[in-house]
Amino acid sequence: MSDNQIVDSSFSAIINAPIEKIDLPTWCFSLPEKDYQGCSPAHIAAGFTTAPDGRRMSINVETIGGSLMVQHYVETRGDKDHLILDSESDVFTPTGRTSIHVTWELSVKAIDKERCEFTNRVQSFATAEMLAFLDRQGIPFDIFRMQRQPMSIAHNKGETPLFAASIERAALEND
Repeated sequence: MSDNQIVDSSFSAIINAPIEKIDLPTWCFSLPEKDYQGCSPAHIAAGFTTAPDGRRMSINVETIGGSLMVQHYVETRGDKDHLILDSESDVFTPTGRTSIHVTWELSVKAIDKERCEFTNRVQSFATAEMLAFLDRQGIPFDIFRMQRQPMSIAHNKGETPLFAASIERAALEND
């Protein structure tokens, strides 16, 4: 774990669809808001747009550990079986607004001809803004990280099987 890494969390679930039918970027950038909300009680809203440089962007709004987060996920890898998104996310806490860097990585690998293993990995890192924000409040980063990890890990663990089910539905829609 790097000095400013807060969480590195990864969970997997089975998708009952052939890998040839999976297209993670298409799923991500066309996910209806209602489906996003159905993947976690903490999910509030989702949409998609483009970054200033033209790359695709997924906008997600959720609460984790009592803090509202607005994530601006820009596609940095967009293979059908491997999607990586990076976000400089806004975090609204009871003591003010700051930012956090989040890398969201989704991947699938074939288990057999009819099933895949989906992996949902989330890494978060304190930005310089966040470190200054914590310092102004007298909160040691190690304490913040220790308190944040269980909430972020629980969130990822809960949403992973529901994301897998949503990806499965999308993959099988064209049958």
